[in-house]
Amino acid sequence: MKSEMIFSGFGGQGALAIGKFIAQSAMSEGKNVSWLPSYGPEMRGGTANVSVVVSDTEIASPVVSFPHIMVALNQPSLDKFGPSVKANGLIVVNEDLCPNVVKRDGVDYVVAPLNKISKEIGDDKVLNMIAIGIIIEKTNIIKYDTLADHLTSFLKDRNAELLALNLEAIKKGMELAR
Repeated sequence: MKSEMIFSGFGGQGALAIGKFIAQSAMSEGKNVSWLPSYGPEMRGGTANVSVVVSDTEIASPVVSFPHIMVALNQPSLDKFGPSVKANGLIVVNEDLCPNVVKRDGVDYVVAPLNKISKEIGDDKVLNMIAIGIIIEKTNIIKYDTLADHLTSFLKDRNAELLALNLEAIKKGMELAR
């Protein structure tokens, strides 16, 4: 099994964190991973993205040209990377910031108002965790428990109050994907 992924959005939306948590969780599960971010001037509001590869075998290159999985947190991300998603792939779309979703045949889409849902949960910062929940449910690329362990380790000393909201957001994403 080898899955190539691209996660993209405006700087500050958490696209890179999606990749980081998926890569760390997959590595904990004994898989080979690569994580290649692109966030130069994009950190100031442009489109930031990260390429992640998760594989049972060695990874020859971290470059992802034709992803199996793509998350578009904004319209420029969908426009840039959406057309390159492989047949039978998955595209997760934040419909709050992607008003022009042109669906392709042979690609699975989950289109949801991620900004709205994250506000309902209680914090805009959990938008990316909703996307991770969708990916977990749709692909089983990592286990929920592994991700929950990583989040707990990461947030317990930094932002313990965000932990419950993040876990709720992941579960909401999993629910949306069903």
